[in-house]
Amino acid sequence: MSAAQSTVDPSEVAKFEAMSAEWWDPTGKFKPLHMMNPVRLDYITRKIAETFGRDLRGDKPFEGLRLLDIGCGGGLLSEPMARLGATVVGADAAERNIPVARIHAEQSGLEIDYRFTTAEALADAGEQFDVVLNMEVVEHVASPIDYLIACRQLLKPGGLMVASTINRNPKSYMMAIFGAERVMRWLPVGTHEWHKFITPDELTDLIAQAGLTVTNTSGFVFNPLSWSWSISDSDLSVNYVTASVKPA
Repeated sequence: MSAAQSTVDPSEVAKFEAMSAEWWDPTGKFKPLHMMNPVRLDYITRKIAETFGRDLRGDKPFEGLRLLDIGCGGGLLSEPMARLGATVVGADAAERNIPVARIHAEQSGLEIDYRFTTAEALADAGEQFDVVLNMEVVEHVASPIDYLIACRQLLKPGGLMVASTINRNPKSYMMAIFGAERVMRWLPVGTHEWHKFITPDELTDLIAQAGLTVTNTSGFVFNPLSWSWSISDSDLSVNYVTASVKPA
């Protein structure tokens, strides 16, 4: 199976390019990601540590690991991964995101290799990584299976992919589209398309078809009373995340 075919959806790229200047504004259009980021980082760091036998109490526990943050946006995940010692490549198909990410990394004193490129182009170039972060991207691509095949090609044997997305059901429509876009105005109307959302069973099947083995699925759950996010082993009703490995 080849990754030569691009899975980039130009209309989806345009949505995020239009918001590129706001990536690091915690009260702007990416407020939901800023709010969710602590639980995303908690999950990601624990899964990397478990997979590669790293001690998170160390100064730079991910030193020696090469990590790809595909769909990196402004670098909300790339930067903490670099701080933890990983060698980070941040890639995005939205060209305007890259200078925003580069400038913020420079201001933060971090060395991150940001590139305007795609998963398919990186795979075709023979790039290899210990970890691929694939967070909130798969629901925006033209062909999820081809995109996931490219992600698998990018992993070294024994490598880890962490992928998150949004479930497709009435609750996810009410919360992720009606609530976040129309009621709370956290995101511009049209940022998400409900028919592109992917159920956990569908994603697990796609990941298996791509040649990876799912080792964990958990939910990211928003509590409107405490106005906070948490990780759940059972509630996958809206936002959820998977960890999968490439067979050694």
